[in-house]
Amino acid sequence: MTDLPPTTHLVALTVEGAQATLTLSRPDKFNALNVAMINELIELLEWTADRSAGRKDALHDAKGNPYFRTLVLAGEGRHFCAGADINMMRDAGANTPEENRADSERLDRLFHGLWSHPCFTVGAVQGVALGGGAGLVACCDYVVATSNVRIALSEGKLGILPAVIGPYVYRRLGSATFRRLAMMASRVEAEEALRIGFVERIVEGVEDLNEAVKAVVDEVLTTGPSAVTLAKELTLGFDRWNDDDIALRDWTLDFTSRMRGSNEGQEGLSSFLEKRPPNWKPDPEA
Repeated sequence: MTDLPPTTHLVALTVEGAQATLTLSRPDKFNALNVAMINELIELLEWTADRSAGRKDALHDAKGNPYFRTLVLAGEGRHFCAGADINMMRDAGANTPEENRADSERLDRLFHGLWSHPCFTVGAVQGVALGGGAGLVACCDYVVATSNVRIALSEGKLGILPAVIGPYVYRRLGSATFRRLAMMASRVEAEEALRIGFVERIVEGVEDLNEAVKAVVDEVLTTGPSAVTLAKELTLGFDRWNDDDIALRDWTLDFTSRMRGSNEGQEGLSSFLEKRPPNWKPDPEA
């Protein structure tokens, strides 16, 4: 890439072609979220988003370096993310309302940055994903988890609620399931996580995660990167629509026209008519 990534200590960035991988790297603390880790995640999400193929409507920068098309979020060690760091939770009890509001705004910036990221995001989850860790899971486009996964909206056990992560969990699971999990605050095991849509695939162990993630990434790379990015915009438009049906149909016509006129849309239509692979599809022999 043309610009160097932010310097980080608690989140590792790995770049492999058009894929960026962010790995939570506090294994001794079960990757619990503290202020420093949250800030690093925000910086890396913004850095990778600014260098995404979907946002640029281009596959490479001026020097021929690939823009990002997929982003994988993983956790080092036994557990994906045990939620908020205990010291951060302890400090919250002594903070002023203004300080707690600032902390919440930081968390919201993190979750919204992942949920709205222009790349296709894949969560690779093992062990527990509690509280904020469950929020990270909910924000990903596709989640692969190990059979020992345990996910919980655990805030209720502390007498608080999963309000900041709530919009993202609600969108993933729906109203009734979100309400039940927020009230019970109990841990959801692999079978139920798959059934309710918290995850898309269960694998046996950590050694299978990479293979499963690669299969998802390979499939995504056959789709136009701008189509991936704009699918999120299209979905958000449907979610927030408050006008009549005729206006919605007109909006989708405008949306389609905009995509057809884009660089990617022109390439996709041309490749179809010329019976050749589009330029974003990887060469299987490469």
